[in-house]
Amino acid sequence: MTTEDVLDHHLDAFTDQDLDETLADYTDDSVVITNMGVFRGLDEIEELFAGLYEEFSQAGTDITLERKTIEGEYAYIVWNGETPDNDYEFCTDTFVIREGTIHRQTFAGKVVPKE
Repeated sequence: MTTEDVLDHHLDAFTDQDLDETLADYTDDSVVITNMGVFRGLDEIEELFAGLYEEFSQAGTDITLERKTIEGEYAYIVWNGETPDNDYEFCTDTFVIREGTIHRQTFAGKVVPKE
């Protein structure tokens, strides 16, 4: 699988809120680094996405992918979104994809809680 294939699968799994398909993109050696902490291995990454899917599965949620860039084993996306709980004004994810899985991922974003 190419870097773009893995990224597209990941984006589709996120859109579908499919935890099993999301986890298929990672291994026990994967690491996701966010402002909420560092998530290592499948168990911790599963906890991260289970929480995200709780929020992003709510009615009134909208996500827009603004940019997708692929360079070798690196993938970069820029996106924004809104849930009933938060405004995701400007967000980015960077992925390092090796041997058909997400080896490393980082997230950064301006997330404003709604009151």
